[in-house]
Amino acid sequence: MIGKINKDEVRRRIHIRIRKKVKGDAIRPRLAVFRSLKHIYAQIIDDRAGVTMVAASTNEKSATVTGGGNLSGAKLIGQLVAQRAIEKGVKKVVFDRGGFLYHGRIKALADAAREAGLEF
Repeated sequence: MIGKINKDEVRRRIHIRIRKKVKGDAIRPRLAVFRSLKHIYAQIIDDRAGVTMVAASTNEKSATVTGGGNLSGAKLIGQLVAQRAIEKGVKKVVFDRGGFLYHGRIKALADAAREAGLEF
């Protein structure tokens, strides 16, 4: 692509670079995070089996989050995904920030997941 490079394209390239190194398996699945302007999504994925074990987002009806595009929504989703993972027997994960910078909503979600019992 000649000319201006889209921010999303840059993020995708960074994510591909991260995914070369970060792999999830049954023992330590991958905690993948995606954020949009309005919502934030978190999944715990076993890459070897190709299965999403646990998922949480501000977009789901049971989350009862008023705003998904803010820090409080990210903290709630971090706690929710950690609770669901612990119920499934998962305590240790590898963190996949999805090409996003580790600050703001991504950091808030990660910190909330750690406080709720996930280890990474």
